[in-house]
Order: sequence, then C-alpha cells, then structure tokens
Amino acid sequence: MSTIAAAEARSLFRAFLRGGRTFPYYNIKEYILRRAREGFREGALAKDPAEAAKLLTLARDELAVMKRQSIVYGLYERPIKNVLEIEMEKRSPPAGSRTL
Repeated sequence: MSTIAAAEARSLFRAFLRGGRTFPYYNIKEYILRRAREGFREGALAKDPAEAAKLLTLARDELAVMKRQSIVYGLYERPIKNVLEIEMEKRSPPAGSRTL
C-alpha cells in the first residue's frame, strides 16, 4: 500500500471512530466502533494495490452511509436512556473539567 493510501486509510479510520461516537444509542455506537476496528484490521492485510483501492472506496461509501444514519438516529432519539448509557454518564467527568 502506498504512503498516500495508508494516510487516507488512517484518516478514514479516525473518521469512522469520530462518526461512531455521534450515535445516540450505546449498542449501535459500540457495534460501529467494533466493526471499524475489525474491518480496518482485515484491510491492513491486503497486499494487492487494486484490492486496497477497492477497500478504500468501500470505506468511503460506508462512511457516508454512517453519517446519514447518525442523523436519522438523532432525529428519533429515545427520551429514556438505557442502563448502560446512564452508568456511562455517571462515570464520565463533567464538561470543562480536566484531569491531570
């Protein structure tokens, strides 16, 4: 894989991680993060440049779908959170606080 393709793959991976965090539902958020890690790990094994280009195109398309789905899920967000989301909010530091 060329250095340009590797840089684009890293950029797409970070975009998947950022995009996955925007989903309002815990289960979907974790699924997307897990699939991004697994997919890019599998894609790192591709040796053929044509296959790597095909995988990058697929990743770009999937990123666009994920962004659209995030917007749709945000429109229909539940007013009541599940237990995991409530526990995560309790554990996360308040906005603006810094830990050293």
